Amino acid sequence: MLKPRIYYTLGLWLLLPYVLFHLLWRARKQPEYLQHIGERFGFYAGRSDKPAIWLHTVSVGETRAAATLVQRLREQYPDHQILLTHTTPTGRAASEQLYGSDVIRVYLPYDYPFAVRRFLRHFQPRIGVLLETEIWFNLIHACHAADIPLQLLNARLSEKSAARYARFPNLIRAGLQELHLIAAQTEDDAMRLAKLGSRAVSVMGNLKFDIAPPANMLKLGARMRQMFGEQRPIFLAASTREGEETLLLDALQQAHLDNLLTVIVPRHPQRFDEVAALIEQHGLRMQRRSTNVAIAADTQVVLGDSMGEMFAYYAACDVAFIGGSLLPFGGQNLIEACAVGKPVFIGPHTYNFAQVTEFALACGAALRINNTDDLLLQLDALLHETKRLQQMGRDGERFVCDNRGATERAMAHVAASLNTSST
Repeated sequence: MLKPRIYYTLGLWLLLPYVLFHLLWRARKQPEYLQHIGERFGFYAGRSDKPAIWLHTVSVGETRAAATLVQRLREQYPDHQILLTHTTPTGRAASEQLYGSDVIRVYLPYDYPFAVRRFLRHFQPRIGVLLETEIWFNLIHACHAADIPLQLLNARLSEKSAARYARFPNLIRAGLQELHLIAAQTEDDAMRLAKLGSRAVSVMGNLKFDIAPPANMLKLGARMRQMFGEQRPIFLAASTREGEETLLLDALQQAHLDNLLTVIVPRHPQRFDEVAALIEQHGLRMQRRSTNVAIAADTQVVLGDSMGEMFAYYAACDVAFIGGSLLPFGGQNLIEACAVGKPVFIGPHTYNFAQVTEFALACGAALRINNTDDLLLQLDALLHETKRLQQMGRDGERFVCDNRGATERAMAHVAASLNTSST
């Protein structure tokens, strides 16, 4: 009987024309997708003479979540080279912004056997770390065959994703069992991974709790607040997704919140111009953050069209709504807003961050809203209750502080595998 991975690989070959079309399609809005195409098929240029510790951080969220782990790895293993792989240009750009030339960054190849073998031969990593929910069956098998310990750390798996994987039980079980180690964010994530066939899953917590707001971002946030208007109430809609901006703008057109300034920061930078056009279509007075000028008193909306400043946006606002949750995208990370001490609104769709969201709600750091009408009612009430607003901010800071420690547990897992690979 043919192994499930063979059928999986055959499916990938059948999808190859779509893969190439997808690159061209994405390049319409992000030309960076046409750069470094060779890397996506296992062709690389430079490498370090040092032994490599390899971390795969798909996009912006994972790249930023890895910041404390990367810092600790550089401190503890100065004789090793940190190799970061990405899938998206925005993840690669975030890596450049965060780590500069201290790391090697490339695209992870598509999961074709020849490509992943070339990647492993070229960089010869001592250890590999996949972050969050990256299960690539040929990559996992190639590492297993080459005796490279490959860990899945900070692992999260929603019920929705678990149900999809469960359709291919033999394939997912074989992949999970060839991983050297799995450490999940929560007990629920660990339980779902175990049900899919993982032999042993520990719980390490969430790396995102360990990220402290950078001092330079807090200073930038203070300057932003001056530019926005220190006496104006500032509402931030962070990491918004397709369709959510329209709902928010429709509501804002009807709102009567005195002197409110709304700052909208789309999740994907390629949508900046699209969202700007939406704001103009709604007849709302807008300025772009990228112009870096003081916000006029009659401006109603600021478009946050800058990269790498999310902590500063949180620091500059009074209340933050976390996008991806108003429509069924599964939500985004609310931990950064809580870490800055800002009250958080989240919508009904948070399945990607279910347990973290429930914890934030339970401790008073966040409020669930059902729709934009509900959001505006809650926002108006909170902006008029200064003590409650401040208490929610303190509750958020405590929520983050009480859940730190994942980086140290990740370091222990990495050290154990490095010791194994050197013997």
